[in-house]
Amino acid sequence: MALVLHAHPFSSYCQKVLIALYENDTPFTLKMLADADAFAELAKLWPVRLMPVMTDGDEVVREASIIVEHLMLHHPGPVRLIPSNPGAALHVRFLDRVFDNYVMTPMQKVVADVLRDAGERDPKGVADARARLDVSYEWLDGELKGRTWAAGEDFTLADCAAAPSLFYADWVHPISERFDILRAYRARLLKRPSFARAVEEARPYRSFFPPGAPDRD
Repeated sequence: MALVLHAHPFSSYCQKVLIALYENDTPFTLKMLADADAFAELAKLWPVRLMPVMTDGDEVVREASIIVEHLMLHHPGPVRLIPSNPGAALHVRFLDRVFDNYVMTPMQKVVADVLRDAGERDPKGVADARARLDVSYEWLDGELKGRTWAAGEDFTLADCAAAPSLFYADWVHPISERFDILRAYRARLLKRPSFARAVEEARPYRSFFPPGAPDRD
């Protein structure tokens, strides 16, 4: 069945799925979410209107991690993003949750606050989000010691989650130089061909980044 991805290349969660697709050269059609008609079509597939959503024939697959899992089940390729060993797979899924919940989520809190009117800003919430990022950075710096990729020597779902999470998080709350292991890992992710491609495809949209994109990466 033909795969159709409803997404935008600048979206962090869409990049998570794009990395998985690019890792295995999986054929798909991108339905760019860039106008009212595209979002109206998205709403028919997923009423909460959040991207990405993938259709695989008549099947609708929602949520980035689930889309990657679906790809591994129904469109596997040479890069196995979910280990076959159940214990190893559980560890990968745990790290996927860490990057989504404790890096991506607080990063998005900081970004979303910029979009609020001045009287609706949440300085306490933003401060808490930045504190969460600092805790996450410190934990990840220790967790990643001795590893090439998030869960070990193999590139997995966890790295698909880590790449856009750390990419944007470092823009809004820079990773301290004392976390050299985490900074080196982020640099390796940027050199990974699948993520490098996603970054380049998103480059024309950097003016969309509410806090302002730094002149790097």
